[in-house]
Amino acid sequence: MVQIYQLPALSDTQFHDLCALLIDSVESGASMGFLAPITKQKAAAYWSGVAAEVSDGLVLLVAEEDGAIVGSVQVAPCARENGCHRADLKKLFVLRSHRGRGIASRLMRAAEEAAASLGLTLLILDTHEGSKAEPMYKHWGWRKVGVIPGYATGPDGTLHNTAFYYKDIAPRSEQGPA
Repeated sequence: MVQIYQLPALSDTQFHDLCALLIDSVESGASMGFLAPITKQKAAAYWSGVAAEVSDGLVLLVAEEDGAIVGSVQVAPCARENGCHRADLKKLFVLRSHRGRGIASRLMRAAEEAAASLGLTLLILDTHEGSKAEPMYKHWGWRKVGVIPGYATGPDGTLHNTAFYYKDIAPRSEQGPA
């Protein structure tokens, strides 16, 4: 059974699992901010940085099955005074072997709930235009606000358009204009 929970710190095993998850995701064609092939050293450096950010307010949620992490997502609250109501949703990914089982949906719900519990009312994210993730974001109620051509390179090094999304998670009585 898959359990979703927040990590306040990373154990060695969790760190290893998260590195393997990132490598699996990049190898499957997801950009995640890295070019393929991603080395274990790059993955380790990335997760070391995330571990440090957790102590500064980053929310790191994981999906675990049979003692191993099989998915993850991050909620990064804005540190600016004028943005304290919002957060970036980052690195929603699931091991290829575990996709199609609703784990990403559960991680997304948990991320939205974690953000709301922090008093946040607006989430934003970006993804490659035309990615497999886009239909999921739309299904989950995220609104596409635009596309920037050639914004980021994919794992293969080619430029891709990036789509930007937002979701208002404020309680109904607090929601502003759509």
